[in-house]
Amino acid sequence: MAGASFKDHFSAAATGYATHRPTYPAALAEALAALAPGRGLALDCGCGNGQLARLLAGSFDRVVATDASAAQIAEARPHPRIEFRVAPAEASGLPAACADLITAAQAAHWFDLPAFYAEARRVARPGAVLALIAYGVLHLDGAAEEVLRHFYTRVVGPYWPAERAHVEAGYRTLPFPFAELPDRATVADLAIEAEWSLADLVGYAGTWSALRGAEAALGASPLPAFARDLAAAWGDPAVRRRVRWPLALRLARL
Repeated sequence: MAGASFKDHFSAAATGYATHRPTYPAALAEALAALAPGRGLALDCGCGNGQLARLLAGSFDRVVATDASAAQIAEARPHPRIEFRVAPAEASGLPAACADLITAAQAAHWFDLPAFYAEARRVARPGAVLALIAYGVLHLDGAAEEVLRHFYTRVVGPYWPAERAHVEAGYRTLPFPFAELPDRATVADLAIEAEWSLADLVGYAGTWSALRGAEAALGASPLPAFARDLAAAWGDPAVRRRVRWPLALRLARL
C-alpha cells in the first residue's frame, strides 16, 4: 500500500511466512498464463516472499514481484527470471502497457483498490489479464479439524483484521469494476493441497495476523495451548494428513 496506508501485518512474521505458508499449485500459474495475451511479463503484486511469482516464472520470460514489506522481500529466494522489488501494489514502477498478467495472491484485501486498479490498467498491455486470488480456511479430516476451527473462530477470531472477511467470502465482497472473464471456469476448481505434519500446521497458524493481535490483547500467545489440543486430536505426530484450501479467483481482461 502507498505510504501511510500500508498495513504491515506480516513483516514481523516474514521468516515464518516463508517457511510455513502453503504453495500454490502449478496448474494455477499455467491456467493464468494460458489466458494471458503473451508470455513476456507478469507483475505479481503483494508477492510476499514469492510463492506465486516462482510459479509464474515457469511460464513467463520475466516476472516483477513487488511487496511493500522489505522484510518479506528479504525472505524471497533469488530466481533468474524474477525481479523482486520493495514497492506498493499501487505504484509498481513499471512502464505503461508492458504486462501480460497482473496478479495479487492473498493480498488484494490489503490494497487501496482504486489506486491498485488504476495501476493495473496503466501497466497492462491490451488484453492483459488481472487475477485476484485468495484462499480461506484449510480443510482436514477428523477431530483435528474441530480443534482448528475452534482456534480460528473462537480463540483468535476476534482479532482478525476486518479485511479478513473478504478472504472468507472468496473475494466476492471486494469491489471489482470489471467484467468477469467468461472462461473463469477453467480455474474454478483449483485448490492448494498438501500432506502436512502436526508441526507444519502449528507453524502455519503461527503466521496468522490474528495471532499477533491476540498476543497483544491477551499478553501471552494462545499458540502453545492450540498446539497441545491439536496434538491430542492428531495422534501420532509423525503422521502426515491431507490439507486443502479451495482457491477463489476474480478474473478480468483489461
